[in-house]
Amino acid sequence: MLPTASGGSSFTVALADEEATRRLTMDIAAALAPGDLVTLSGDLGAGKTTFARALIRHLAGDETIEVPSPTFTLMQAYELPRFLVVHADLYRLSGPAELAELGFDDTPEHAVTLLEWPDRAAGFLPADRLDIALTLSPQQGPTFRNARVTGYGTFAARAERIAAIRAFLARAGFAEADRQHVQGDASTRVYERLTLGGKRYILMNSPQRPDGPPVRDGKPYSAIAHLADDVTPFIAMAQSLRAGGLSAPMIFAADRAAGFLVLEDLGNELMVTGEPPVPIETRYEAATDLLAMMHRTPLPDVLRVEPGVDYRLPRYDLDAFLIEVELLVDWYLPLLDAKVSGSRRDVYVELWRAVLLPAIDMPATWVLRDFHSPNLLWLPERQGAARIGLLDFQDAVMGPPAYDLASLLQDARVDVPEMMEIALLSRYTRARRAGDTNFDAPGFAKIYATLAAQRASKILGIFARLDRRDGKPQYLRHMPRVWGYLQRSLAHPALAPLAAWYRVNVPALKAL
Repeated sequence: MLPTASGGSSFTVALADEEATRRLTMDIAAALAPGDLVTLSGDLGAGKTTFARALIRHLAGDETIEVPSPTFTLMQAYELPRFLVVHADLYRLSGPAELAELGFDDTPEHAVTLLEWPDRAAGFLPADRLDIALTLSPQQGPTFRNARVTGYGTFAARAERIAAIRAFLARAGFAEADRQHVQGDASTRVYERLTLGGKRYILMNSPQRPDGPPVRDGKPYSAIAHLADDVTPFIAMAQSLRAGGLSAPMIFAADRAAGFLVLEDLGNELMVTGEPPVPIETRYEAATDLLAMMHRTPLPDVLRVEPGVDYRLPRYDLDAFLIEVELLVDWYLPLLDAKVSGSRRDVYVELWRAVLLPAIDMPATWVLRDFHSPNLLWLPERQGAARIGLLDFQDAVMGPPAYDLASLLQDARVDVPEMMEIALLSRYTRARRAGDTNFDAPGFAKIYATLAAQRASKILGIFARLDRRDGKPQYLRHMPRVWGYLQRSLAHPALAPLAAWYRVNVPALKAL
């Protein structure tokens, strides 16, 4: 990467042929997000429209889609799976004053804009943008071009990431792989499906999590809640789960420092069916059995990463549980235009402290933490517990076994009927009792209800935070389901004082 005079970062790529151009468009496409501006610079015939056409076709997943030059129409819009793309050409404009007449100011905020001839808008371009400057190199052939990719403003870091991914894939032997975006989760991680030699893999792009502001005792939320800040925990857990006969992805290539992994592709057969999705009960039974099997055996808290490097799973301690339930007060209540006084907040925390202590005292096991349908796949060709593909476990901790069961049976993205939840909870306890006649089923049910209520409270706060802070309102549609789960759990007699606090201080959820 090279610094630019304006504070951006850039790198160059030699485009010897159409295939090289297509590969660069895959690099660029992977880094794009709604609202981005990509400017295409270069002389007449340098290949700006050709590059834009290749990028649009890649984003569309359709190499046959018509992408005419917008030289005469000036602007052309494409509704593509990930976002709206607006392809604009300013060649016929005499200056920036004509931008308003073009309707450039009316481009939807969520669109990705590809802008040819950006020099016609000099002085009016936003500070945050990606520029791709194309130049011909006649001495190397009529199709040869050089591309200089420059990220300005906040795009500088993304330009550096694009170059780093290209280098990683080349080192790992995947430079020639086709790349397609895969829908990710609520985190900053980005996933792509790689296809090479007829085989499929998954690229995980997981930049190191920056520390947020201190929220308590000089520590950020992520440190208190024990959230992973790099891919090391994922590697440690993936290898340990596989060693236990479970279906975590095999790791084919890794750059721990940069946060890149090439993983086994476990497919796309889900635990749910239909629209809206509903649980496939036999698959949820298999997932329940997996947890019961895993929880029957003491598991280590120190895991091997690579020779000379171990990782210790953090304990899911009281501070972590409490900082999570406080998300409800900090984010969910403000979303409902509700608030509580400092004294009522103190009561809330103390009530939670009292009910969580028995869970903290339970023998600890691996808690994968997000053990629910978006992170599980069905692998029918495998046997027993290995039929469940495990995807998301980098935030794993040592904690009470009831937590992951509550995550599965009160799935935040899917309606799990109450009778199914009860049946699967009973199935789990029977399996545990079969291996341990001293297993305390009523005591486990109490802790299950406690942790289900804790998780529902946390998720309501997280979904509100995703909306308010991160501009991701799509998670709000799950809130009524999570609210319903919370009411189920608070109905347990052991949580009566806590349920009373919620009745007084938390308004019933209405349409948002």
